[in-house]
Amino acid sequence: MNMLWFWIPVVLAISDEIHGRIVWKIGHDFYIVLGGIIKKTLTSAVQTWLVHEVLESIFHFLVLTIVFQSFQIGILGGLIHLTLDIAHSAVPYHIPPLAHRALHFVIEALFFMAIYGL
Repeated sequence: MNMLWFWIPVVLAISDEIHGRIVWKIGHDFYIVLGGIIKKTLTSAVQTWLVHEVLESIFHFLVLTIVFQSFQIGILGGLIHLTLDIAHSAVPYHIPPLAHRALHFVIEALFFMAIYGL
């Protein structure tokens, strides 16, 4: 339990990679169709992007809840990941994939350190 603050961001990083592979490699065609349906339903690209981020957050919530058998960890992990995705997407800069993953890991680890302590 002492290293929980470390393992949650690790599982979030793995979950993010799994999500990316499912969306872009396995379910690419379905995801394009789903994106089109969502875009036609909503009025702006920003709303469509937010729906995508929320759906991704729900995916992370499910993975964390199953892995850690904790609804609380699932909710907190999904919310911090959603917050980070929205925050760094709103700032107009580009970082390489490894730096992006490291940014998520460090901030998520600090977040869970603050909650679960060292």
